[in-house]
Amino acid sequence: MMTSHNDVRLVGIARRLDRLRWVPSALLAHAVLRDGMCMSGSSEDEPGWANEPMTDRELAARMCAGCPVQDECLELDLRVAGKDTAGVWGALPEDDRRALYPHWHQRGKRAEGGAAQ
Repeated sequence: MMTSHNDVRLVGIARRLDRLRWVPSALLAHAVLRDGMCMSGSSEDEPGWANEPMTDRELAARMCAGCPVQDECLELDLRVAGKDTAGVWGALPEDDRRALYPHWHQRGKRAEGGAAQ
């Protein structure tokens, strides 16, 4: 069976998130709310590129570029939303997170209430 480049990439992301597996969800949420670049500023601070046409992948890359809590954000979304994810979380668009979910899920249990339990 041939493995796609995207599957290899997703397995790598799932493996990277293992370091957060036992961090309580409340702490992840606190970190994302406190340090997430998308959480800072106001709607008046809309970036110049906000009205440019772009794919979901391009939007995710632009919105999350340089954010210090991308992994925490992604881990939190996978726990809370699971396969029903929507929007941009952790620098990944919905389609990528839906494809990531089974790889993440098979890596085992997470802290309280995680979708992988």
